[in-house]
Amino acid sequence: MARSIRIQSAGAYYHVMARGNRREDIFHDDDDRRFFLHTLSQACEMTGWRVHAWVLMSNHYHLFIQTPEPNLVAGMSWLQNTLTRRYNVRHRKWGRLFGDRYKAVVVEGEDRYHYQTLMDYIHLNPVRARIIRPKAGRSVMDYPWSSVAGGYALPPKKRAKWLDAAAGLKAFNLADTAAGRREMVERLDKRAVSEEIKSCGVPPQTEGLDARASHLRRGWYWGTQAFGEALRKLGQKLLKKAAPVSRAYQRHELVREHGERQAEAWLARGLKAGGLTTAGLAKVKGSDLRKVLLADLLWRRTVVSQEWLAEKLAMKSAANVSQQLRRLDRKLAMREAPEELKHFLEEADAANS
Repeated sequence: MARSIRIQSAGAYYHVMARGNRREDIFHDDDDRRFFLHTLSQACEMTGWRVHAWVLMSNHYHLFIQTPEPNLVAGMSWLQNTLTRRYNVRHRKWGRLFGDRYKAVVVEGEDRYHYQTLMDYIHLNPVRARIIRPKAGRSVMDYPWSSVAGGYALPPKKRAKWLDAAAGLKAFNLADTAAGRREMVERLDKRAVSEEIKSCGVPPQTEGLDARASHLRRGWYWGTQAFGEALRKLGQKLLKKAAPVSRAYQRHELVREHGERQAEAWLARGLKAGGLTTAGLAKVKGSDLRKVLLADLLWRRTVVSQEWLAEKLAMKSAANVSQQLRRLDRKLAMREAPEELKHFLEEADAANS
């Protein structure tokens, strides 16, 4: 049976969820959680994603993300595969980390009600899981692995750059001040105390709306009925443009703004800035500083593979690219780089910060 198409569009919002294989734990300790956040940070840097909320549980995670470019599939493929490889290396295991295909519910993020309810649903997950017991005096701040304690409660300079806390606070008419951040935490704690644990943060079903389609837990979108109809029409258009198998759709050029299209453009400019030519790359060592710095930029800022980098930069193999990137001291290399290449790399990084 063919997989359903992923609806991707510029500026789209998604509620993304993934569980461990056979519902087993994907986080065994705090280092696993830190690895996850580091990898998520890299994915956001590559794709331009903005994260509005997140929570890490023992055997699953939730993300509320916005994709300024239509690249959910490319970004999630990189994120899930990279997490699996790093987990297996760290724990000396092999095989799948995650179970079935990750779930991505399209969200009507510009609608305040649906934005707010999803935010609270994610942030109150530890309450529903009985990790936080509000009636015993515990606060959502006592769970460090969500974007409450790990983001919204922090001053801007201490937050991850990829967390769009400004949008999250604005949705609740709160200022990004100590008082506003405190009010956000207090509001969540009040909900946690006043609502039943098993349904804490779960909005009531809207009358007349099919919960099989629009629901935070079961549906394929979260929004108004008009939003759902618009998505159906968009999905039909995408199916006409793509081949019948959704994997072909994943290769559609619209998915590749932070993939091959962006990488090709930066590669052409970078080669010129470094005094290199495509025809002459094979004569330059794979460890050449200019090649490695360009590979580093494209690996951090796009979702192209190391196989792609090895081919385009004539760096022999993906294994060699991986080895060179691990060895790279970026600060030292930037000091030694040709001035024109250095300016290009700084400009490219600044444009996507």
